[in-house]
Amino acid sequence: MTLKPPFEHITIEPGKMGGQPCIRGLRLTVKRVLEIMATYPDRAELFRDYPSLEDEDLKQALAFAAANLDDRIEILDLVS
Repeated sequence: MTLKPPFEHITIEPGKMGGQPCIRGLRLTVKRVLEIMATYPDRAELFRDYPSLEDEDLKQALAFAAANLDDRIEILDLVS
């Protein structure tokens, strides 16, 4: 399944990578792409080592992760 805009580069296939969100049907999960981005401060080097990735893949991985985070903060009263 390919998600609708703005995430047309993100695919989810139950039989691939355990159904985790991936980049364009590749065996690169969104999580792995985020880890790669954190490891490679130099985008040119990143694209040399991962030639199948495109700039739009990186943008959509970041946007997808941000869209799926819960910004809710709950204050717990730990004093009994």
